[in-house]
Amino acid sequence: MVALGLLITLAGFLLALMSLGMSSSVSGRMVMVLAGIAVSLVGIIGVINRAYMKNAIWKR
Repeated sequence: MVALGLLITLAGFLLALMSLGMSSSVSGRMVMVLAGIAVSLVGIIGVINRAYMKNAIWKR
């Protein structure tokens, strides 16, 4: 699960980075960057955090 979360986070970063070459308008880049940030947050908060909460130290 952690590896999947890292891949999703990396995909979000790459989506935001690719916006530089894909669009010349500011609003187009802004939409792509915000989508990349949203994907990265899903990877970090949704996937990686759940994987670590499953084995939390206070749940032992």
